[in-house]
Amino acid sequence: MPELPEVEVTRRSFAAQIEGAKVLSVTMGKPLRWPLGCEPALLVGRHIRQVRRRGKYLLVDLDEGMLMLHLGMSGSLRFAPDLPATLGAHEHFDMRTDKGVLRLHDPRRFGAVIATQGESDPVARKLLEGLGMEPLDAGHFSWARFYAGLQASRTPIKTLLLGGKLVVGVGNIYASEVLFASRIAPTAPANTISAVKARRLFQSIQKILALAVERGGTTLRDFSNADGMPGHFQLQAKVYGREGLPCVQCGTPIALLRQGQRSTYHCPRCQRPSKSH
Repeated sequence: MPELPEVEVTRRSFAAQIEGAKVLSVTMGKPLRWPLGCEPALLVGRHIRQVRRRGKYLLVDLDEGMLMLHLGMSGSLRFAPDLPATLGAHEHFDMRTDKGVLRLHDPRRFGAVIATQGESDPVARKLLEGLGMEPLDAGHFSWARFYAGLQASRTPIKTLLLGGKLVVGVGNIYASEVLFASRIAPTAPANTISAVKARRLFQSIQKILALAVERGGTTLRDFSNADGMPGHFQLQAKVYGREGLPCVQCGTPIALLRQGQRSTYHCPRCQRPSKSH
């Protein structure tokens, strides 16, 4: 599943190229998770001002309105000077502009493209208002708010991170990695984590997500950016996907446990639960 780093990598790979482009046509394929919300023809003639990101949503600002794109479970965007006119079996959104073609490839169709009037639109507000702090934005990611959020919750720390209400973007892969870097047991109740370890976690989230963006995201199956390039962060992973292999710090075999039907990788020694955490 594309997480925040993959979405940010995707944004950076085409945002500058499509800025200022005029929409020439919009074609929809098979239905996605949510409907577009307007007739595709109504988008023709509009100009693209910029492409932003909030959480895992790409926000395409138009001179009138805004498109919200979500990659869902298996989606990826492609932006190229030209692409075949006929959509492939797993291609469900095609926007042709005078600067190139933006196309969504999504085998499982859990992604979405939604036309809204802007961030104040009720549809946009419903999807964006509950999102937590942006970890890649130093001005938005507050240590005080982060620590207060931990202290206010008895939820296991990995589950809290995945929830996205405190901080966005720490998906399953990255949650395992940041907790290992912070030497925190994934099952530790959030409010039992010491200030020292919480600060370490706060810094690890920033550092590891930034590194993931720098490495082009994580490609486990089919993720690629809008230029068609895969990511390489998986080569940097210290625990994710390494069940039974020796810990890079202490040599103890990496263990796997299930939390809310998600795989959690951790080192039983380096992340040993304790009363004080």
